[in-house]
Amino acid sequence: MDARLDPETGRTEGASALQIDLARRILERLIDQAASIGARVSAPELARAFGVSRSPISAALDLLTEQGILAPMATRGLQVAVDVADIDPHVLLPNSPVEELYRTMMRERAQGVLPQEVSEAELMPRYGISRGLVRKLLLRFAAEGLVQRLPGHGWRFVDSLEGEDAYRESYEFRIAIECAALKSARFHADEKQLLPVRRAHERILSDRGANTAGDEWFRVNAAFHENLAACSGNRFLTEAVRQQNNLRRMQESAAFKELPADRIEQSCREHLAILDAVETGDIDWAEALLRQHLRQAADFSLPHG
Repeated sequence: MDARLDPETGRTEGASALQIDLARRILERLIDQAASIGARVSAPELARAFGVSRSPISAALDLLTEQGILAPMATRGLQVAVDVADIDPHVLLPNSPVEELYRTMMRERAQGVLPQEVSEAELMPRYGISRGLVRKLLLRFAAEGLVQRLPGHGWRFVDSLEGEDAYRESYEFRIAIECAALKSARFHADEKQLLPVRRAHERILSDRGANTAGDEWFRVNAAFHENLAACSGNRFLTEAVRQQNNLRRMQESAAFKELPADRIEQSCREHLAILDAVETGDIDWAEALLRQHLRQAADFSLPHG
C-alpha cells in the first residue's frame, strides 16, 4: 500500500489519511497487547477505544487485511494472521502528510517557534496548505485540549510545560488527580481493560526496555495512566489525566527525549506492581505505590540548569 498521501485531499488509492493513521494505531495496539496469531479483532471495541465511528475503523481493518496482518475468521469477524512482534508500524504504514504536519506544528509550538496565539490566515502560507486543512488540524488540537478558539478568527494554544515550575505543578496535579481516581467510590478494576496494558509492559520487559523507542514508551506509559484513571468510573478524572498526557506529548515532541533502558524497565516494574495491587483489591497499597512512582518520575523529569 502506498501511504504517501496528498495533504490537501488526504487520499491515495481510495485510502484516507484517517484510515491509514487508524490502521497504524490498531497495529500498534496489537503489538502492545502482544496479540497472538488467531486473536480476534473487534471493530466495535476499537471504535470505542479510539473514539471514532465504525466506518473508518472498518476501512482501517480492510487495509490491515490487504497487508496480510489480519485475515477473516471461519465465522464472522477478523483475526490476527501473522506474528506482529517484529513489525514496525511506521515502516509498514508511514505517517500521512497530514499526520506529519500535525507533529510539526506540535513540535514548533513546544519549541516556541509557533506563537501561542495564531490565526488560520497566518498558518495557511506558513505551511502552504488550505484553510480547510488548517481548520481540521486546529480542531484536532482543540479536541485534545491543546488549543482554544478565540473571538474572531484566532486560536490560542494552552500553556505548555516549560520550565521547572510548570513541570512541578503538573506532577502535583497528577498526584492529586490520579490518586483520587484510585480512591473513587466507583473504582472498579476492569480486567478486560487492564490486561492489554499489562501485556504491553510485559512485552517491553522481555528485553529489559533495550529496544523500546521513546515514542513507543510514551504511548504505553500514557495508556497505563489513562486506563487506570478510567477504572474510577469518573469521566472528569479520566479526562484530566488524558489532558496532562497531551501536554506532555506536546512538550516532549520538541526534545525527542529517549529514556535510558534502565529507567523504562524500572517504570514498567513500578506500573506492574501498581496493577498487581489494584487487581488484588489492595487499593491503599496501590495508591501509595502510585504516589511514590509519580514523585520519582517528577524528580527524573524536572528540567535542571
